[in-house]
Amino acid sequence: MKVKVINFAHPLTESNLQEIKSLAGCEVSEVVEVPSQIDPAKPLEPQIASRLENLGLTAQEWQTQPLLINLPSLSCSAAVVLALLHGRMGYFPPILRLRPDTDSLVPRFVVAEILNLQAIRERARGKR
Repeated sequence: MKVKVINFAHPLTESNLQEIKSLAGCEVSEVVEVPSQIDPAKPLEPQIASRLENLGLTAQEWQTQPLLINLPSLSCSAAVVLALLHGRMGYFPPILRLRPDTDSLVPRFVVAEILNLQAIRERARGKR
């Protein structure tokens, strides 16, 4: 199996892709870069929705293709991305969590973990 990364954040490095491969247990087939800059004077949902539309995935691909999401850093944008993706996919997608590399002189990020949001949601349902 291979996973497609949809990246709303800073570009991922070759090192990041190797970290993803190690954590996910599969190759990255493609990284799709999505612009995450928004116009704060305009409504957010249509801006994010149009970016998802521009990815060109069919309804079947949204529901069946292995996708890994690197969310935008802006929290409101990330929330809208997740809501729109859940609507298209029928579940919460797994997401990347990056963290600063504290050993690096030049600012860089490493992949800290892959969060299975659907599993987190299912565990939370048990707390009702």
